[in-house]
Amino acid sequence: MPILNKLLRIITSITVAAGILAGAETAASASSISAAWILEPAKQTLTNSQPKQKQSSSRQRSNNPNRNKPRAKAKKVNRSGKRNIKRANYAEGMSWVHMQKKFPGTFVLSGSRDKRKVALTFDDAPDPRVTPVILNTLSKHRIRATFFIVGDRAAKNPELVKRIIREGHVIGNHSYNHAVLTKLPLPQFQQQIWKTDGIIKRIAGVSPRLVRPPYGEMKPQQVAWGKQNGFTVVNWDVDSEDWRNNPSSSRVIANIKKTLQPGSIILQHAGGGDRQNLSGTIDALPVLIEMLQGKGYEIVTLPELLGKKAYR
Repeated sequence: MPILNKLLRIITSITVAAGILAGAETAASASSISAAWILEPAKQTLTNSQPKQKQSSSRQRSNNPNRNKPRAKAKKVNRSGKRNIKRANYAEGMSWVHMQKKFPGTFVLSGSRDKRKVALTFDDAPDPRVTPVILNTLSKHRIRATFFIVGDRAAKNPELVKRIIREGHVIGNHSYNHAVLTKLPLPQFQQQIWKTDGIIKRIAGVSPRLVRPPYGEMKPQQVAWGKQNGFTVVNWDVDSEDWRNNPSSSRVIANIKKTLQPGSIILQHAGGGDRQNLSGTIDALPVLIEMLQGKGYEIVTLPELLGKKAYR
């Protein structure tokens, strides 16, 4: 009996333990299910929100993949825009190099590099403040130069035009009122040239073949017209930059030295605006003449340098 009672107690204990374990499993299962229900809405919320974020960011990427790409596109547009503007400018005005190739012998930047000759040229004459001083220096050194005449200034200062011719210098046409010729339609451009030509003819008795456009700017169709009418367009390959910020004489000389070589056409000014001070040009001229001669250069007029006639 005692053994039987012990067995009964053991069996009872095992049954109770099994029940407890079963209850625990059920509880655990229940708690896991409830936990799943509790967590599931959170998961669902995350699951729903993530696609929205992805969708939103994917829209942003489709419209704006990253901040750099649209900028790159913008740059491409800008660059192509600049290229288009550049092409338009070339179509209207062309570069000097292209113009020289298109109109050989008519659009000129320099003379022959084979001979050690250079030409001094002076724009914006006649100016009673500057031109006489330039002429005095040239006369003292027995140098002849080329003066590009502005028509309305010539009309106001005819005696200076006569003096330029009388002292053996050459006169060229520099438009009537220093207009930007590339901004003018062909008839107005022609008027700028012919009106100045008429004024010079009346004062000095000559009709210049040489034309220098103000700022060096001219359209291909204008150069073509000049060629048809016996003109030669002459710009330069050496810029003294005496027009820029009233430079000192030493600055003028330094600017000339930068690109000076045999056959060079040197740009200077014998006239200027009301606020322009050309004392740097005046003071530099005797130094320049001595420097050129010291380097073995012969200073000549443009017709001599280019082998062209001065007048029609």
